[in-house]
Amino acid sequence: MPARILICTAAFGEGHNSAARNLALALQEAGAEARVADPCMLGAPVSTKWICKGYRIITTRAPRLWYRVYLKTDEVDFSKQRMPLMRKPERKLGELVEDWKPDAVVSTYPLYPYFMERLLVGKIHQPKLFTVVTDSIEINAAWIKAPSGEWIVSDPHTRAAMMRSGLPGERLIDTGFPVHPDFSRMEPLPAEDPCEPFKVLYFTTGRRLHVRRISKAILQTSPRTHITIILGKNVRHLWKKAKEIKDAFPGRVKIKGWTRKVPALLNSHHLVVGKAGGATVHEAIAARCPMLVHHLVPGQEEGNLRLLEMIGAGKLAESPEALRTAVADLLADDAALWRGMKRKLELHGRNAGAISAAKHILARCKGGELPPIHAEP
Repeated sequence: MPARILICTAAFGEGHNSAARNLALALQEAGAEARVADPCMLGAPVSTKWICKGYRIITTRAPRLWYRVYLKTDEVDFSKQRMPLMRKPERKLGELVEDWKPDAVVSTYPLYPYFMERLLVGKIHQPKLFTVVTDSIEINAAWIKAPSGEWIVSDPHTRAAMMRSGLPGERLIDTGFPVHPDFSRMEPLPAEDPCEPFKVLYFTTGRRLHVRRISKAILQTSPRTHITIILGKNVRHLWKKAKEIKDAFPGRVKIKGWTRKVPALLNSHHLVVGKAGGATVHEAIAARCPMLVHHLVPGQEEGNLRLLEMIGAGKLAESPEALRTAVADLLADDAALWRGMKRKLELHGRNAGAISAAKHILARCKGGELPPIHAEP
C-alpha cells in the first residue's frame, strides 16, 4: 500500500504553496499518495482571503510596516492557541488528519506543527511530522520553535543558522528547496553561451510604474538585452504599461501573464529580475540563472538575498539606476561577471530539492523512527 502524505500549505506567500505543490509532484512520481491542503483556506476562507490581500498590499507598498509586524512574531508563543482566527483552520486540520489518516504530515507553513501537537494529544495514530522551511538563513522563531520531528531546509547556510539557534543537526535535513522536479531534468544555458541576445526574465510586482521603469532600465543598458515580462496575477492591472514598453522596443520584448512554464523560462534566460521571495530565489538557483533583486520584503526575504550573495549569484538592485549599472557590469568584458556567477551556481547545485525531500520522507515512513515532536530548544 503506498504511503499517504498530507502536505499542509497556506496562501500567505507563494513560497509555501510552491514548495507544497512541487513536493507533492515528487512524492507522486515516487509512488506515494500525496494530498495538498490549505487548512486556513478550507477552515476560514473569507478571513484568509482578506488577510492575504492585506499581506500583499503591506509587503508591496509598506514593507517597513510589515517588518515591524514580522519582528513581533518572534516573541509570540504559538504553542498556546490565542488566535480566534486560527481556531477553524486548526479544527479543519484535525478533520483532515482524522479522515485521511496519513502516514506523515508535512507543513510548509510554520503554524501547523503547533496545531498538530495539540491535535495529537491522546491519539493512537501518530503520523510522522516534517516541517519544510521556506525561508533561508534569517529564520523566524516560529520555525525554530515548531514541534516537529525533522526540518527540511534549503541549503547548508540555513542548516547552520538553525543549529546556532539550538536545534540538533541530525534533525535538520538539507535537501534543497522543493523546486519543481522538472528542474532536475533540464539543461540550463551554459556559462559559455554567447549571450546574443542577453535574455532577461522579469517577474513584476503589482506596481504599474515599476513595470515601465525597470523594463526601460534593462532595455536601455545595451541593444543586446531582450526582456520577457511576467505579469502573473496582475495581467489586467499591468498590461497597458507592459504593452507600452513592447511598442517602444520592437522585437525585444515578450509579455506573458500567468504561466506554468517557469522552469523552462528560467533555464532558457540569462538573468532573472524579481523580488526575493523564497520560491523565485530557489528556482533561479535551481536553473543556475543569476538574479537581481528589485524588491525585498524586510525580515523574511533578507535571508534569501543573503543566500544569493553568499553563493555569488546575485545582488540587490532596487532602483532603475542600480539595475542599469548591474546589468552593464554583468555584460562587460564578454559577460565575464555573468559567466562567473553561472559557474558558482553550478558548484552550489540544488536543482532537485523536491525529489530529495520526497525520498527522505518516504524512507522515514518505511521504518525510520523520528524523535518526539516537541523540539523546542
